[in-house]
Amino acid sequence: MADHDTDVRFVKRRSGGITVGVDIGTTAVKAIAVDEQGNEIGRSRVPHKVLAPEPHVLRHDARRAWRIGPKKAYDDVVAQLGGESVDAVAVAAMVPSLTAVNQAGVPTLPGLLYGDTEGRRPEGAPNDLSLGAMPDAEGFLRWAVRSEPQARGYWPAQAVATHALTGTPAVDTGVTASLGMLHSMGKWNTPLLEEFGACEAQMPMVTHMGAAGGTIPGTDTVFTGGSIDAFCDQIVSGAFEPGDVLVIFGATLITWAITTEWLMVPGLISYPHTTPDRFMIGGPSNAGALFVDWARQLLRGTPKPGPGREELPHRIGRPDRVPVWLPYIRGERTPFEDHSLLSNIYGLDIGTDGAQLERAAFEASGFVVRRLVEMSGVRPRRIVASGGGSRVTAWMAAVADATNLPVEAVAGADGGARGAAYLARLAAGLETSLEGSARWASIGRCIEPDSDWVGPTDERYRRFCDFGTGK
Repeated sequence: MADHDTDVRFVKRRSGGITVGVDIGTTAVKAIAVDEQGNEIGRSRVPHKVLAPEPHVLRHDARRAWRIGPKKAYDDVVAQLGGESVDAVAVAAMVPSLTAVNQAGVPTLPGLLYGDTEGRRPEGAPNDLSLGAMPDAEGFLRWAVRSEPQARGYWPAQAVATHALTGTPAVDTGVTASLGMLHSMGKWNTPLLEEFGACEAQMPMVTHMGAAGGTIPGTDTVFTGGSIDAFCDQIVSGAFEPGDVLVIFGATLITWAITTEWLMVPGLISYPHTTPDRFMIGGPSNAGALFVDWARQLLRGTPKPGPGREELPHRIGRPDRVPVWLPYIRGERTPFEDHSLLSNIYGLDIGTDGAQLERAAFEASGFVVRRLVEMSGVRPRRIVASGGGSRVTAWMAAVADATNLPVEAVAGADGGARGAAYLARLAAGLETSLEGSARWASIGRCIEPDSDWVGPTDERYRRFCDFGTGK
């Protein structure tokens, strides 16, 4: 499909309105309906599994996670509105991702996610990726064409979900920026697609970010191209000021330090912020919930995640009796980009219990955040925590101690869905700019560092750095 440009973006049509954001996460699809002020008036969560049987494989059942789940989550939310109409809808998901689809838009292959072995660049391949591009996308397309050469299309998760909701596969320019040379100079790279055995007609429609892509058939509900979950999270986080450190505690841990300078540091990623004269530096890490949830599942004597987790003490045991855990169960992304790294635990003894190991897993995330911030050179003033992990107080307490910074958890942890709902408002003409998303930001609670724990945790951080990659 050809790229889609339209003059309706950022045109104020009317005030008020209800929009829906749908976020395809690693372990669940979340959908929320919100009003003009970002107040949640409907919510749905549809769980799915992540397929990661070995370190080099990360996939979804794309039919369930990218098509059935988003449609069910959207329908559930709409049913909660009591007949009120939805002005617009937008989808968010991780990047990059890819599957092949049949004539009905139903996936016929697993959905590949960032870091899957099929996306690995050949040894010694030139690093010719543009700003924001990720190294997996071209490998994903080669795999999909090889596996399903007669497919109707090769679509990212956002396009599969948007097609399920609207009948049109669409992504926005944020997603295409992550696709390397597959999409460049504002259009699909036809010669490169042909080299891989694909053509432009097999690729999704592309809209500008926040631009209308059409309406859901039979309704006045506007849709826009699917966007990037981390971007959607960022625009409603409230992390706008220099020294703010936005940390998204999802399956992937994503750290962005906010600065007034354009900084380039080897191993880190830099982006312009959506706020004028602001920039972000940091990147993604595998030390998020994929690691933490895996660790907690191994520790059978520790509490499981859930509402009851908040009733437990923030810190358990002696501050000096915690091991050091390197969190590389799937290798590491920023700053190493080394898929071969493995996890190690240092400092175990016969008296170590499950609570101490759980704390070590939480601290590992905090140590990764601290390392990225220290590498950036940004002087931090607070951590703004978003994502599902921000609900786990003991995790946030460990991060506060590891960084010696207050952790301010956002009031609504599902920032990907909330930010997508704001992009939907842009597409419907209910907003004029991204800057208006700031009014949706609010902090739910603050977890301060504990002076009894900061010193011993700092010593463990020094050991964490000394161990390096553990190789």
